[in-house]
Amino acid sequence: MEQPRLVASDVDGTLLNPMETVSPRTAAVVARVLAAGVPFVLATGRPPRWIPRIAQEAGLDGLAVCANGAVLYDIGKDEIVWARTLTSMQLHDIAAAVDSILDDCTYAVELVGTPKDEKTFVAELSYTHPWPEGPHSGLTRAETLGHPAIKLLIRHRNLTSGEMVRAISEVLHGEVDLTYSTNNGLIEASVHGVTKASGLADVAERFGVEREHVIAFGDMPNDVEMLTWAGHGVAMANGHEAAKAAADEVTGPNAEDGVAMVLERWF
Repeated sequence: MEQPRLVASDVDGTLLNPMETVSPRTAAVVARVLAAGVPFVLATGRPPRWIPRIAQEAGLDGLAVCANGAVLYDIGKDEIVWARTLTSMQLHDIAAAVDSILDDCTYAVELVGTPKDEKTFVAELSYTHPWPEGPHSGLTRAETLGHPAIKLLIRHRNLTSGEMVRAISEVLHGEVDLTYSTNNGLIEASVHGVTKASGLADVAERFGVEREHVIAFGDMPNDVEMLTWAGHGVAMANGHEAAKAAADEVTGPNAEDGVAMVLERWF
């Protein structure tokens, strides 16, 4: 591949090291990418409210594809460029379908908003995070699912995320897209056709870059479409087998600056 004209990277397990920070080596190569006039775009399952700290460490103030492609966020302006949302009716229908297959699922939603907005995450009272801590807003199910959302989070404490997807995919009839960025009993539903790839395609068009000149990095099933779409998809050695299978190349793990290892070929 010639020097990429656009770089896109997942955040967790990819750009971030296991300490969830941007290493000095990775930050340095990001700076060289930008100095060469090449856009560096974050493409993450994270909502916009979780972007500023990462962007600051990486030295980025451009565009970020957030919520698995449901939101395009302008970091420097702290503005939502566009959002693809599920309606309240869709949210209730998805929950009802899931409940017909699996017992004990709980739900949360990510709403459209930027870090300055007070409430962009709401959850049922019984919802628990699969990570040590996080935002919580205990509401009834009707209140939780009562507003358009960029993604629906479906949680089951006793199943893996992969098991959940296999159990409920058929009952949703392909009307929404399911993915996951952790295997700890959390899956994410979004508008059908909305993926990191669809969001990144919009960004590439804005910069006038053809897909064959895009390099993308990722590590989980929610990166598969992006790794396939990009001219050169790179999976992390620490990544999920689905991501590795979709990629053109597997680099080192995030603990060893795998993103930097590849970008240092050109920058």
